Amino acid sequence: MKLTPEQQNIIKSSGNIKINAVAGSGKTTTVIEYAKTRPKGARILYLAFNKSVKLEAQKRFADLGIDNVKVETAHSLAYKHIVFKHGYKVKLQGYKTNEIAELLNLQGNGEKHAEYIVANHINKFIAYFSNSNKLKIQELNYLDTISDEKAKQFVTTFYSYIEKQTRLFLSKMDKGEIEITHDFYLKKFQLSNPTLHYDYILFDEGQDASSAMLDVFFKQKATKVIVGDTHQQIYGWRYAVNSLEKANFDTHYLSTSFRFPQDVALLAMEVLKWKKHIGEEPKFTITGKGTAGKVKSKAVIARTNLGLLLKAIEYVTEKKKVKNIYFEGNINSYTYADEGASLYDVLNLYNGKRHLIRDKLINGMKDLDELEDYIEKTEDPQLGMMVEIVKEYGDEIPGIIKAIKDKHIGNDEKENAEMIFSTVHRCKGMEYDAVQIVDDFISEEKLERKKKEGLDIDVAKLNEEINLLYVAVTRAKNTLYIPETLVPKEFPRSSHIHVIKPLTEEEKKKTGTAAQPKVAIKKGAGNAKAYSIDKMREVHKVAYKPWTEELDEELTQMYFNGTRLPDLAKHFSRTKGAIVARIRKLELDNLYE
Repeated sequence: MKLTPEQQNIIKSSGNIKINAVAGSGKTTTVIEYAKTRPKGARILYLAFNKSVKLEAQKRFADLGIDNVKVETAHSLAYKHIVFKHGYKVKLQGYKTNEIAELLNLQGNGEKHAEYIVANHINKFIAYFSNSNKLKIQELNYLDTISDEKAKQFVTTFYSYIEKQTRLFLSKMDKGEIEITHDFYLKKFQLSNPTLHYDYILFDEGQDASSAMLDVFFKQKATKVIVGDTHQQIYGWRYAVNSLEKANFDTHYLSTSFRFPQDVALLAMEVLKWKKHIGEEPKFTITGKGTAGKVKSKAVIARTNLGLLLKAIEYVTEKKKVKNIYFEGNINSYTYADEGASLYDVLNLYNGKRHLIRDKLINGMKDLDELEDYIEKTEDPQLGMMVEIVKEYGDEIPGIIKAIKDKHIGNDEKENAEMIFSTVHRCKGMEYDAVQIVDDFISEEKLERKKKEGLDIDVAKLNEEINLLYVAVTRAKNTLYIPETLVPKEFPRSSHIHVIKPLTEEEKKKTGTAAQPKVAIKKGAGNAKAYSIDKMREVHKVAYKPWTEELDEELTQMYFNGTRLPDLAKHFSRTKGAIVARIRKLELDNLYE
């Protein structure tokens, strides 16, 4: 394998280093090559981001015959040091709000569902402390994590009580009186000041490290290598910190992406330049050296569960012939909140069918108004999205979800999916040949509006919102379909990037899009009649002029929006056969049929 000069410099380096690597730049390959060239007797620890990355890394090291590298995740490492030693039992799914309220015997104060709201904040406070590098919970101000005014007002009123009960719950876990959480044993691992007996520690996906794990990493005597992408930090809501900015190590870069072509690289850079609206404009370069191949995997990527479900609903209802779809993380993870409430629970609350509600928290609500009040005071976005879906689709939800589940295939059949659906968080580390981005990400227009309003803005949160769009864009290997609202101003036309504009009402009426499904391309279409070349040229005077990038873009736009084949032929003054041939040439039928 031929390595780039940047990769070679990293492999030849000595001492502690940090590597800022753009999406698709082969960072895992680089780290493996780094490990491969260390002394044979060296003890090396490779810290992977999650279990799937861990298993992949183990396989790659084994295939190369590298047997002196131990691969762990932060949690698997902590588990071995803490859970076995103390005989703890782990609550695999974490605690629900109602469980915390019951275990602590929380009492209401007359305010509706105050015990549940307090329990929700206790759960978040535990996560905040567990992921921090602090020794005591009193060293943190939980209010720093809250932005909604109604939630902030509630927490301010009950702060001392919330903090006291948070400490009590942590004490119960510490004593083994109740099951412990994953966050808890990672925190206890950090507080134990462990010594890891390795000569080298390689920390992957450093931009999403918790302060707790970072504290453990920095305290080790081993030679340390931390690698990540500053602009792929998207887990701030889980109290992750950008460790690359905190590591005072020699800096190396991997700026060449082998995943996508240069025009996608340019789009990614332009999106990241939006950060100028909230602070300094990043100075960096991404070089795209990916080569376009045949489109095999196609994905729809959204910012939110709501945006993704709405797109999936649109897809399965409009494309009746689609047989197989796949959701990253399984479809059930999109219809259940983290704490266990389901979309059906919210629907049954909406319909007043309390006897069908399984979740205790939802069952405790009088109606949807009370649930929305709870959502405001706890800043629970997942429940908020469920409420929006219920309001939009009501009793159609069971049938819609059934239609989606009937077409959903398992993990082992993922390669057979005609379309993959994912939120940007769940497709972290993934790549697809063609990607369609849902219009629910932040736009430059929204950023400019916030800046003009002159209000206090959460710089960290907006920075992460820009990162989310960057991550979504850089999942594409070949072709990207992106809403016009998300395209940077004056971005040039591109053969790999298609800008999707919404049809106007007049265009819908003119083309019949509103009433007509997208044309299905069949073998032999456009060949029903035989014409002489001269006759064809006489009837369609521009039918044989070359297709330009502008015409291809226009065809893609209209095809995407469902324009009928006869209307396409008329619009471009070409035969139906010529239109069909061009659609096949651009592989639009693969993407949208």
